[in-house]
Amino acid sequence: MTYTETVNWMFKQLPMYQNQGKSAYKANLDNTILLANYLENPHRNFKSVHVGGTNGKGSTSHMIASILQEAGYTVGLYTSPHLKDFRERIKINGINISKQFVISFIKKHKSFFEANALSFFEMTVGMAFEYFSKKNVDIAIIEVGLGGRLDSTNIITPEVSVITNIGLDHTQFLGNTLEAIAKEKAGIIKPNIPVVIGETQKETKQVFIEYSEMNKSPIEFADVSENEVYDTDLKGKYQKLNVNTAVSAIKHLKQKEFSITKQNIEEGLKNVVKNTGLLGRWQILQEEPKIICDTAHNKEGLKLVMSQLRSEVYDNLHIVIGVVKDKDLSTIIPLLPKDAVYYCCKPSVERGLDATSLTQALKDYNLKAKHFSNVREAFIMAKNNAESNDLIYVGGSTFTVAEIL
Repeated sequence: MTYTETVNWMFKQLPMYQNQGKSAYKANLDNTILLANYLENPHRNFKSVHVGGTNGKGSTSHMIASILQEAGYTVGLYTSPHLKDFRERIKINGINISKQFVISFIKKHKSFFEANALSFFEMTVGMAFEYFSKKNVDIAIIEVGLGGRLDSTNIITPEVSVITNIGLDHTQFLGNTLEAIAKEKAGIIKPNIPVVIGETQKETKQVFIEYSEMNKSPIEFADVSENEVYDTDLKGKYQKLNVNTAVSAIKHLKQKEFSITKQNIEEGLKNVVKNTGLLGRWQILQEEPKIICDTAHNKEGLKLVMSQLRSEVYDNLHIVIGVVKDKDLSTIIPLLPKDAVYYCCKPSVERGLDATSLTQALKDYNLKAKHFSNVREAFIMAKNNAESNDLIYVGGSTFTVAEIL
């Protein structure tokens, strides 16, 4: 199989959550453990940092990786989902996994995957762990896919666990309250391994304290720690919280004899995009008219992004928006600016909400909205309608942003 055929074969295996949602979620780690044993437990051959949470885990993972790269380490980075190319999920020092490794890994183990009906996500985690092991990384930053306790990544014993924050997202799997979701995320806390919590929230603070005590894990709430303040090239105002969380995680790595200077931290945070290739976080695509995209897609994420959008200066605001079906629109639409024109579209994944339904939902809140047959068409129309002093924002879903990059 070619690279494209290989990736298409992976996508077609058991339902992939990214495309299909709830039917792809597995409520145990049996397959992951089976696969790890079959691969001779590659995850035991490298050190790691495990990063979970509702929002900010991708940015925080990339920040930690960038700082460690500046300190001279060979750093693996596993994140999801990808925006343009599957290989973005698995990187070493900012370089995507090779197409050849993807092809040969699947070819070599295909019969095992088929015999055991492994999901896309399980195969991908196995591939990442095997790649990092074979390439002898000094450390790998592993982002949780969904939840924590039952996530395929949760077979590692990291140097430090990180949980950025808790929001009401993926409630159909993780629970309907912040406390219930926190318990799932707290599943990545390991015995005697320090844990950094990015944001102190009254509904979840006690959950994390209980889990850390149960595991005898030192716990730090980064937002109340006296960390130095650093700048970052990631321009979203919300990144301040992620910077603080990353700096706290680095502090724990230094205690474990990683050699990281203040300059490494400064340079790492200033060069996240250059060092890691992170895309889609308050990314400014052009200046006249200004075009910004952001992958924020739930209430907590959009609240921060919309607040920053309101502080921008523009004549007219054009918003290209596409969401997935399992979003509770009643929590998102009230956050959206009233003075914008909305270009509604369906991201091209099975989980995408059709543009007509989204348009009607926005109109029910008295917002100006039109529907388009796809993301590209909506984006072109917004660009055609925008004057040089206008602003175009593209978002609502990672998949919407992926289609315009």
